[in-house]
Amino acid sequence: VQTTRFQALLPVGDRIFWETQFAPSLAMQGKVREIAVELVTASGERLPVLLNAAMKVDRDGEPLAIRIAVFDARERRSYERELMAARRAAEQSAEEARSLAATLQRTLLPPSNPTIPHLDFGGTYRPAGDGTVVGGDFYDVFQTQHGAWGVVLGDVCGKGASAAVVTALARYTVRAAAMRSEAPAAVLAELHTAVELSGERTFLTAVFALVRPAPGRAEITLAAGGHSLPLLIRGGQVTEVGRSGTMLGLLNPPRLHDTTVALEPGDVVVTFTDGVLEGRRGEEFFGEDRLRQLALELHGRPAQDVSDAIANAAVEFQHGHTRDDIAVVVLRVPGAGDAAD
Repeated sequence: VQTTRFQALLPVGDRIFWETQFAPSLAMQGKVREIAVELVTASGERLPVLLNAAMKVDRDGEPLAIRIAVFDARERRSYERELMAARRAAEQSAEEARSLAATLQRTLLPPSNPTIPHLDFGGTYRPAGDGTVVGGDFYDVFQTQHGAWGVVLGDVCGKGASAAVVTALARYTVRAAAMRSEAPAAVLAELHTAVELSGERTFLTAVFALVRPAPGRAEITLAAGGHSLPLLIRGGQVTEVGRSGTMLGLLNPPRLHDTTVALEPGDVVVTFTDGVLEGRRGEEFFGEDRLRQLALELHGRPAQDVSDAIANAAVEFQHGHTRDDIAVVVLRVPGAGDAAD
């Protein structure tokens, strides 16, 4: 009777695996289970199989026989291929979602920070999670026809396409309203009305400021609609600027108030969304005390450095896993005592 060694039924790669892995494991353990290999059939085709093997030994431990059970694994191999293909498709889809979200988010933020005479400006945005979903945080800066600079920072309730619609509406409504009015409260009131009439069942918070810079000083007038008040860093002290107002798109009419502050050389105004304060690590929040202390430590640095450092600190506090978007805007009146860039 013609016999064939089992190894001879294996293709070259699996034969090497037999000699280097399968056989040594069988010799040491006496059995192996569910080893995936291929067998070469009489027609030359390759058949995926699973092997279970057990070694029978004599009283002295010497091998007498090896029993090998072979199971057809074609369906399993097909399933594995489908699973791998689905995984690759999911990874590609996730990457496309991140790219689309990033592209859309860029359209909702200034393409670059402007150069404002006699004023240092910094703006930073960090998306929530892995960046696959468009968030509701936004900021914008632009020059008005009255010679001032408009700065808005806001947070639309929700995420995704619906939030993006309201974010775009907010940016362009504020720009248009600021060309007609020099009162930030009136600008936010127009935004409130626009959100109400949009048909989108949502709301937002926002801070809008008109800034008039001059050599060595600036004047800022601002209003806040349901948003955390900006922080003013001056002479080693941190204070809030402005008066709290109601959220936009909810209560009618909204309660909004203008506040004007004269800024001196070295003064810094920090505006931020709740993704900073509410950044969470376990049961601990990033919080306003930590933000105030960090702002004091950064005092004197360029505005962009300050906004980047605050946003990065909030992200790092959450070990990089942010639950909410983060936006930070910083205005600084240059002073002789500033640290070198």
